[in-house]
Amino acid sequence: MENEKKIPSWFIYFFGSFGGILFGYDIGVMTGALPFLKIDWVSSMSNATLVGWVTSGVTFGAIFGGALAGQLADRLGRRRMILYSAVIFCVFSLLSGVAPNNGVFYLIIIRCFLGLAVGAASALVPPYMAELAPARLRGRMNGLNQTMIVSGMLISYIMDYLFKGLPTAWGWRIMLAFAAVPAIVLFFGVLKLPESPRYLVNHGQNDEARKVLSYVRSNDNEIDSELNDIKKTAETEKHAANKSVSYASLFTGKYRYLVIAGVGVAAFQQFQGANAIFYYIPLIVESALKINASDALIWSVLQGVILVVGALLYMVIAEKFKRRTLIMCGGTVMAISFLIPAIVNKITSTEHPMLLLVFLCVYVFFYAFTWAPLTWVIVGEMFPLAVRGKAAGLASSFNWIGSFVVGLLFPIMTASLSQEAVFAIFGVICIFGVLFVKFFVPETKGISLEEIEARNVKE
Repeated sequence: MENEKKIPSWFIYFFGSFGGILFGYDIGVMTGALPFLKIDWVSSMSNATLVGWVTSGVTFGAIFGGALAGQLADRLGRRRMILYSAVIFCVFSLLSGVAPNNGVFYLIIIRCFLGLAVGAASALVPPYMAELAPARLRGRMNGLNQTMIVSGMLISYIMDYLFKGLPTAWGWRIMLAFAAVPAIVLFFGVLKLPESPRYLVNHGQNDEARKVLSYVRSNDNEIDSELNDIKKTAETEKHAANKSVSYASLFTGKYRYLVIAGVGVAAFQQFQGANAIFYYIPLIVESALKINASDALIWSVLQGVILVVGALLYMVIAEKFKRRTLIMCGGTVMAISFLIPAIVNKITSTEHPMLLLVFLCVYVFFYAFTWAPLTWVIVGEMFPLAVRGKAAGLASSFNWIGSFVVGLLFPIMTASLSQEAVFAIFGVICIFGVLFVKFFVPETKGISLEEIEARNVKE
């Protein structure tokens, strides 16, 4: 049996979470490509609405990709669906790079299809990692997934910066097409990964599930104990599924409080404006410092470094603070970071462009180790088993809807308002997010799902 342990655990965890690289790369790549695209397609990209659609088309597709992948994964397996996502990602990344001149609607459609793979990766990777990692490592594995996402963003920012010296018509095309490279790496890495033990048990492959657990567990007693737990959970889930919980019933009865809390946190994470920075930071710097956006790409790299540092910090402090404490502190600083530049500009009647950019960096840092990872920790811990699938899917959809709306509306808003005013609006939303957590979100750290459910049924 020892000879069968051919897949080291580090390989499983690394490539199991590598889908986050794809997710992050495509969130970040348009940041650098957009300034060149606006120059190359000046007649097509002068419309703020079209700029918003080109940027947020991926998130529009992701709304549907996550929901579709979650349903298919139960039938086809998470590993196989991650492979399919890598293929889709590779194909449509390459198609993005060969867009016809001024083919703005072509690019929007291609990026919507690309979003199917991005949404699938975001929906498939966390459950796959959770089902393979031992309980003692699951919190850290969530941090690993977040680190992969922001590392993908940083890689995209670095590629954008390196390619900025290319001819305008080639630069943005290579930036977009380069996304095929991590997709290819993911495909060949996942080819060697096992299917998740839970999927195998659900499909009657108990011996294969035991073999997979032997790759990531230390001894036979641990393997047998976990296999028995998976079998019991599988039976419980079958009974829960037979109760046929509808989407309408999520907001009635004893689960309403928890569903509203989980979905609300997921929505607030995006409506607070983080992706406005990640998508448009060169254009933000261009407007603030009156320089060419192509010369502002170093700011994107800076944002990427801050995100990675914040994600690593979260892995260190994740289990040292309560979820609510951490996310409320983060949201408060994020709100202050957005509001101070607008207040200073209003009081002094003078523009302070560097003040805005410095506080955007502060916002990104606090977002990176609070709202960014903790949203999905809370959503994962919030929902009872009977409604977990539908409620988690609904939370994911609202999160992508928020990302899409912010990406679409930001250029439209900045066309009629100052940047400080737009970010001040996001700052007010951050305040509402903190208040929502304070009054509607229960603490979940160290508390079982059953205790959470029982505590809130009577409210």
